[in-house]
Amino acid sequence: MSAHLTSILKHGGIAVIPTDTLYGIVVRALDKKAVQRLYRIRRKTPKKPFIILISSREDLTAFGCRPNAAASRFLRRVWPGKVSVILPCTGKKFSYLHLGTKTLAFRLPQTRKLRALLKKTGPLVAPSANKEGRPPAKTTTEARKYFGGRVDLYVNGRTTRAPSTLVSLLSGTPQVIRSGAGRTSAIKKGHHRPFLRSM
Repeated sequence: MSAHLTSILKHGGIAVIPTDTLYGIVVRALDKKAVQRLYRIRRKTPKKPFIILISSREDLTAFGCRPNAAASRFLRRVWPGKVSVILPCTGKKFSYLHLGTKTLAFRLPQTRKLRALLKKTGPLVAPSANKEGRPPAKTTTEARKYFGGRVDLYVNGRTTRAPSTLVSLLSGTPQVIRSGAGRTSAIKKGHHRPFLRSM
């Protein structure tokens, strides 16, 4: 993906890009003003955090997330891939992201171009490119109908027709919250030790 896209995101801009699943509308997760701008144009529900794309498991530490041994083994099985994982994130510093839920969902995508972008920009908040309650945009033309000039850049590319599989690690075992593009074989495979909320 282009240097122009990287520059826009680093300067607090919003872009619609092809992710490893659907088209996403993205901003830098550690840019509070950009995230708040995204919430204003994308969502009405006040207590529903967006998924965050990361370039490596090490990026979790930037959000105060430290998975225990059992959770780390699970993440190695499903990442990189089309599985988004909900983890505890209790810090007040990130309340603009977790919106009081004290949890965040992360995904480490398999797409090399996307991971290369994430290494340059840092983690990206990446909900699907649609208004809340409307169908996800399948093309940038559809995304423009939703957001128009409120998005700084639209990037064409290939996407899937399904969102990521969403899994919670907040209880004793992995719980599939939403079935999607990600394989569930690794989620259902074997016995899992309890995942601690202190991870």
